[in-house]
Amino acid sequence: MATWIKEAISEEQRDEAQKQIRDTVEKLLEDIDKRGDTAVRELSKRFDNWSPDEFRLSEKEIQSCIDRLDAQTIGDICFAQEQIRNFAQIQRDSMKDVEEETLPGVILGHRNIPTNRVGSYVPGGKFPMVASAHMSVVTAKVAGVKEIITCAPPYEGRPSDAIVAAQHLGGADDIFVIGGVQAVAAMALGTESIRAVDMLVGPGNAYVAEAKRQLYGRVGIDLFAGPTETLVIADETVDGEMCATDLLGQAEHGPTSPAVLLTNSMNLARQTLEEVKKQMKNLSTRDTAAPAWKNYGQIIVADSYDEMLEIANELAFEHVQVMTKKDDWFLENMINYGALFLGPRTNVSYGDKVIGTNHTLPTLKAARYTGGLWVGKFLKTCTYQKILSNEASVKVGEYCSRLCKLEGFAGHQEQADLRVRRYSGDAA
Repeated sequence: MATWIKEAISEEQRDEAQKQIRDTVEKLLEDIDKRGDTAVRELSKRFDNWSPDEFRLSEKEIQSCIDRLDAQTIGDICFAQEQIRNFAQIQRDSMKDVEEETLPGVILGHRNIPTNRVGSYVPGGKFPMVASAHMSVVTAKVAGVKEIITCAPPYEGRPSDAIVAAQHLGGADDIFVIGGVQAVAAMALGTESIRAVDMLVGPGNAYVAEAKRQLYGRVGIDLFAGPTETLVIADETVDGEMCATDLLGQAEHGPTSPAVLLTNSMNLARQTLEEVKKQMKNLSTRDTAAPAWKNYGQIIVADSYDEMLEIANELAFEHVQVMTKKDDWFLENMINYGALFLGPRTNVSYGDKVIGTNHTLPTLKAARYTGGLWVGKFLKTCTYQKILSNEASVKVGEYCSRLCKLEGFAGHQEQADLRVRRYSGDAA
């Protein structure tokens, strides 16, 4: 039986906070749907103190942002995008169009068709999340998306040079400086100045995530991505310093970001708890990380590796860092996770920023039914069929007619019967 050395706030408290967010977002979306650009501008001024003449950046403004960056920063952005592009291309190459003759004269197939127009949200009000531009824009580009527009909030009173550079170098067609709910709503619903997209992608705060949830159906979305979640699965092959570092490294994402240590070592659990207290004192982002750890941090001590696996699959966390003597066993047996980070030599930060896998991942137990953002999310796998002979049409038609009659669908049955009558007795 597992023991909780540190617990998080209750589900009831979390649900109440989410209800307030849900109600707020619903009102904002209704306002933007009715008043378009006027509402977007008012909300941008209210939340970001940002109301430029144009939210869309001109080519000159984009180039100015790039010119303000040093060569090292540009090189680092390009290196990260190269890794993400390479892995996205590997994924794309694994997806094939198919066409097969499944019965004599019957051809079935599917095509992988890119989404036409995608809107990418890049968070950046508190921290300029440059990596999020790579993850959505570069991946969409590899998938073959025809039009990609991006929105990111202003950072310290103006467009973030690094985010703008990443969006442009990644292949964005239009770049807007708008943040929050107003950004995702403008892209999804369309306004007088922003043409609606077919799909929304990209992470964001709790309000952005809720807006995407409420907009789903009117547009597609990549996945339901709430606050960053991190699970560290560890045994005594590592120490408390490394576990604490990996927990706090993700808790700094936001004050509602869960960070959990799952171990079979009481000694490691206690070491980590003390290390968190120690490291928190010197962490420059402790104003964010401290409330996240206080309210959402947990330390769980399990009796065995099997129990650790069971708890991990039940949690279904976004990021799962595994540092044990049985890393490959967890890889073989874990079924609910956004991404795995195996062994102490790698970590979630590598995945977040540069190594090549995508960092937009499922949270809130969505890992039970979906993986993260990847090139396939931007592709629609659409089927087709054709029949090349009269004999094949009659054969399928006779089966279809009887099955339609079984269900009571007379119109469907007549579609089949017409072909049977018309093509029976004719040459193939």
